Amino acid sequence: MVSFSGQGVFKSLRVFLVSILLLLNVPVGLCGCYKRIFSFGDSIIDTGNFANGKGFLMEFPFGMTYFHRPTGRICDGRVLVDFYAQAFQLPLLPPNLPEKDTGMFPNGGNFAVFGSTAMPPDYFLRWNHTVPMLCHLGMQMGWFKDLMQRIAPGDDAKRQILGESLIILGEIGGNDYNFWFGDGTKPREVAAQFIPDIMATIGSSIKELIGMGAKVIVIPNNFPIGCVPAYLSGHKSDNHADYDEHGCLRWFNDFSRRHNMELRGMVNQLSEQNPDVKLIYADYYGAAMEFIKDPHRFSIGDPLTTCCGGDEQPYHTNKPCDKTSKIWGNPSGFASWDGMHMTEKAYEVISQGVLNGPFANPPLLRTC
Repeated sequence: MVSFSGQGVFKSLRVFLVSILLLLNVPVGLCGCYKRIFSFGDSIIDTGNFANGKGFLMEFPFGMTYFHRPTGRICDGRVLVDFYAQAFQLPLLPPNLPEKDTGMFPNGGNFAVFGSTAMPPDYFLRWNHTVPMLCHLGMQMGWFKDLMQRIAPGDDAKRQILGESLIILGEIGGNDYNFWFGDGTKPREVAAQFIPDIMATIGSSIKELIGMGAKVIVIPNNFPIGCVPAYLSGHKSDNHADYDEHGCLRWFNDFSRRHNMELRGMVNQLSEQNPDVKLIYADYYGAAMEFIKDPHRFSIGDPLTTCCGGDEQPYHTNKPCDKTSKIWGNPSGFASWDGMHMTEKAYEVISQGVLNGPFANPPLLRTC
């Protein structure tokens, strides 16, 4: 005969509740939330596709902070996708191109390439404009589909892999504007004509990924380009009204916000059409503005000054970052690495805002 005591029941209940609380507080990555990460984009998250083991990116001072050696990343250390992989207890993502035809990529892979655009190069010919890079989002999607066909032939196999994977789609589209604005001879207002086509291209890729079986896709927006040192140096103005209270160029930040508004609307629309898929709009713009507005909170000095570059004041952008450049201090005290790309410190701040909130809804660590 079994007897029950009130004290025993309450004790068991306390043990049960404590166990639940402990489980809820286990880091998400330890739960095996995602088995793989696949990422697409440009130099912001390129982990070695462009360099492929050679060139200036494989020389000091690149990689000096975290890896203590060059890895092909356009940074002093880790880039955004590295922080996402580490948060989910996964190995850092290998670049796709070195093993494009043979690699099995058991933990995912990175298709992002330095200089990539959303639109293919021939798209810009209608404006008598050429872009210096051939790689674009459609090309990366082609590599991805080739990989999936090799490692998971059959629709069911693909759905199984993608159903347990995290997809990082971008940031992409920034270079479509960067190459136009950097030309110096083009009317800047024309770049707004690219936005609808870039949205359609990104949207088409999202739909393809969903059709293949993806269940969680992060779609980041564009950065506040008006705060980027290369823009500040290349588009100097004698009109104080062209700058905001943080020293950033108003017009270019307004342009980024216009792109971001269209992107958010597109993501919201696709979310309504695909309620069983998590489409996460990541606000890189808002996260970056945190250290622009209050750099000392993150132990950053001047967020508009480049760490690796030349002697020109105040932005140091008169020389590209290479082994002969001046390093102006510990990169952890800077937001900009080379005038266009950020430091590991800046990427860490942004990634934490996406992983833990408030710069993703839901925060990425809560998507499990």
